[in-house]
Amino acid sequence: MILSEFKKHLKTLTEVPFLKLAGNNIRKYFRITEVGQINKRFIDCVETVRNDIVISMQLWKSVDFWHKLDPNKLNTIIKLSEKKLGIDDHKIEIEYQSETIGKYGVKFDNGIFILTCRNTAYLASYNCGIPSLKTIKEKTQSYCTPGGDCY
Repeated sequence: MILSEFKKHLKTLTEVPFLKLAGNNIRKYFRITEVGQINKRFIDCVETVRNDIVISMQLWKSVDFWHKLDPNKLNTIIKLSEKKLGIDDHKIEIEYQSETIGKYGVKFDNGIFILTCRNTAYLASYNCGIPSLKTIKEKTQSYCTPGGDCY
């Protein structure tokens, strides 16, 4: 989801509900402690220079049970970030604490923001000697016996 979609959904809500991947609600007394734009410039295995830009929001479980972040306050924080930091309309990445800091995508469904999986990708695998899935399956079949032993 990009930032403009996120803001559009916020305008329809009276509270800001988040749901973790496993279907567990994030308690309503969380905070968005940071909003920023991350510009990642990198190179892949064939020396292609790439750029990736995301809007990062850090979602923190508060210990203050009496206050909730309402949609208007979050919209104000986002507007301030856009003004002061020059944030553009990019894909949102939510940082949330799991065993370590997890980075999640976000989607909106039935009035709830849902944290989604983000996966790594080998962007230039076709040029860096990584075989296709079809080739791997063919090689596996030729090296493995019907009983399951592979060598």
